[in-house]
Amino acid sequence: MANVEFGIFDWIDRRQQGQLGQLYEDRLRLLQEADAAGFFCYHLAEHHATPLGMAPSPSVFLAAAAQRTRRIRLGPLVFLLPLYSPLRLLGEICMLDHLSGGRLELGVGRGVSPYEVGYHGFDPARTRPMFQEALEVLVKGMTSPRLDFQGEHYRYDDVPMELAPLQRPYPPLWYATSNVESVAWAAAQNMNLVGLGPAAAYRPFVEKYRAVWPEHRGDAGRLNPHVATPRIGINRQVVVADTDKEAEAIARAAHPRWAASFVKLWADHGDTAVAHRVNIDAALTHETMLVGSPERVRDQIARLTDATGANYVIGCFAWGDLTQEQSLRSLRLFTEKVMPAFQRSTS
Repeated sequence: MANVEFGIFDWIDRRQQGQLGQLYEDRLRLLQEADAAGFFCYHLAEHHATPLGMAPSPSVFLAAAAQRTRRIRLGPLVFLLPLYSPLRLLGEICMLDHLSGGRLELGVGRGVSPYEVGYHGFDPARTRPMFQEALEVLVKGMTSPRLDFQGEHYRYDDVPMELAPLQRPYPPLWYATSNVESVAWAAAQNMNLVGLGPAAAYRPFVEKYRAVWPEHRGDAGRLNPHVATPRIGINRQVVVADTDKEAEAIARAAHPRWAASFVKLWADHGDTAVAHRVNIDAALTHETMLVGSPERVRDQIARLTDATGANYVIGCFAWGDLTQEQSLRSLRLFTEKVMPAFQRSTS
């Protein structure tokens, strides 16, 4: 089988039972196991005003995660840049990189939900230039002793940069998108890429990235100069159990809570645009969820990477009403009986 790296994705979505503090503690315990198991990175979403995201400030949770882990890399997927003061965020990024011992992976974006962005008082149609400017501010601030920037949305005059990231020139940058039109920009900028959806639909993303990427190899000012080979990843929810039947039963029982959280803001506004993304029968048929025995999940990942060309699979093992025990069992089976089939032998 092809060599594949694995990461962890998390919304920290609300469960039906239990206190919020216990939810955080359970995630940290799961993350400790992922750290010991050799996953490359833990990627945390940022969402607002929705039960889909109980970590609206990813840096707070990642700071806790940095103290409970030793090897796994950590990062937002993504910081929603229009919602931040770039100068304030610069300080948080630098702190996180040092608190984690240089393990920060820096995902950036402008926000997929128009309702979340709208609640913050921004017009979603106008956030792209804010995102572009904020990213430029971040890069300048992490690579200069003083920050000067004059743009349409942000202006900084000779600000001392007392904090710098531990990783130089800065933590590796990531970009997540469900829009193939954004892929060329990410490839030209040498950013690690993450997407989702059916394998056949994601293949054009990978092909576009690999076609554009070498055309910009020598561009001055290209981002991520320290990343030789960007990762091209794809997200999947995961449930592994001893048998296919058991895994599917667990997934079906956990799914309604996650689905309700996922569509809530859209449903509150009478919008059905994302309703198709929470159909569990379609997800199982198209394998946008990896569900089954270890043997079945191994086959699903092999098909996924062959069909997409992605070299990085990011699994979400805790979602919806999965219990902590179910998530831990799924992670352990995945670690012991799935991942080894995709790790290149060193003998």
